[in-house]
Amino acid sequence: MAEAIAPVIAFNEVPDQLRIPGVWIEFDARLAGQSVFAAKACIIGQRLSTGTVAAGQPVRVSANGAATDALFGRGSMLAEMVKAAKTARPWLEIWAIGLDDNPAGVAAKKKLAITGPATEAGTLNVYIGFYRVQIAVAAADTADTVAARLAAAINLLTTCPMTAAVNGTNANEVDLTCRWKGETGNDIDVRVNYYSSDKTPAGLSLTITSPVSGSGNPDITPAIDAMGDDWYSWLACAYTDGANMAKFEAELGSRFGPMRAIGGRLFTAVAGTHAAIGTFGNAHNSPHITCMGAGKSPTPPWIWAAAYMAEAGHSLGIDPARQLRGRVLQVAAPAKSDRWDNTQRNELLYDGIATSTVDADGTVRIEAEISMYQTNAGGLGDDAWLFINRPETLERIRLEQRHYFTQRYPDWKLADDDYDVPPGQPIMQPKKAVAELIFLYRTVFMPRGWCQDLEGYKQTLLAAVHPTNRDRLDVYDSPKLINNMRLLAAHTEFR
Repeated sequence: MAEAIAPVIAFNEVPDQLRIPGVWIEFDARLAGQSVFAAKACIIGQRLSTGTVAAGQPVRVSANGAATDALFGRGSMLAEMVKAAKTARPWLEIWAIGLDDNPAGVAAKKKLAITGPATEAGTLNVYIGFYRVQIAVAAADTADTVAARLAAAINLLTTCPMTAAVNGTNANEVDLTCRWKGETGNDIDVRVNYYSSDKTPAGLSLTITSPVSGSGNPDITPAIDAMGDDWYSWLACAYTDGANMAKFEAELGSRFGPMRAIGGRLFTAVAGTHAAIGTFGNAHNSPHITCMGAGKSPTPPWIWAAAYMAEAGHSLGIDPARQLRGRVLQVAAPAKSDRWDNTQRNELLYDGIATSTVDADGTVRIEAEISMYQTNAGGLGDDAWLFINRPETLERIRLEQRHYFTQRYPDWKLADDDYDVPPGQPIMQPKKAVAELIFLYRTVFMPRGWCQDLEGYKQTLLAAVHPTNRDRLDVYDSPKLINNMRLLAAHTEFR
């Protein structure tokens, strides 16, 4: 009869050369730990010189309101973006990186030309980036009087993205200047009246023009450098110019890749006409950028981007596979005459532009959270990365797999499947890896509603020791992701 071989227990801390009497017990959390998805969001935008946080320095923002103003400068783009995100989802961990103006940039300017006099008393309502400025108007007030009063009221609203001054030549004109330089200032919507209850006092009329276009956005390279290899799952940024978009596309692709595995989605928005937004969408093709069409909303697109990111980050953090349809965006809807119908929104969804709908009460809701990905490497139409849920879900699957294997088998040896592993030995084999991946699929991915078709997964899953690098285990993994019920089509033949 063959002599039984005693198992050799593998220890991590208790040394083998030990003769001191005692009971020595080590602890190993390998089987106890659960993965933790500690998601962070990051907002990138322009600061003002009055902010206390230097440009290019990531900072976590826990408070809202005045504390945020102090960090980035009251009235700055970045302060208002952060406040919009924190207001939408205060429990989302938000970091921010401020950028200074481009020295070669130009600040956008707009002009309000007022004619009068007023023939009745009332309240004048002017909206600048959806910041409402109200002034009292008395009967017989001249255009010059109204202009002076309006400019003073605008400057009292220190969160407004533009400052005001009465024109030095024509006292009935108010000159508006963006607080920062760059193209983004061109998207500041200036209008008289928004709500149905708003009314311009009789005798007054206002004409709005844009005499100076903003140009020269900041370069986002310092922000990308500042992020380093910190993992930010969701980002919001205002800059949609070609140079900055190209840099974001490259960086996000690198982050999603296997060697960094810190992927994230960029949420942005564009304002303008239906045609202009469609043209913008067709110029891009990133699976990691989702751009919401803001249309002619009075809310600036950078606030749309921040609100979109916060709402999406909150929901995707709970369930990356679940669609975002119906989630509320805390922005102002375009006027009814400027809203897109089903046909127009469907066209944008083929242009790489995410869409929203508007309720009867003006509430804006996400309709379809698509990415900007439209064509494959061969230039042919492809929907592999159409919805952002796919990379989001794959990111979470990869995180669970990485955590599982690094937690349980951080320093194990590797053998072929035909090796008879002695009891107690920390030795991995391809067949064991397959069993563990199936276990993860069955106990984590399927119960969470991320994946389906367990039997199909079992049949396609492969693992093998690399033929030339015997310390490497290769796996072919083919999860079948869950889908979303976005459409229901029925053919009804009545009787």
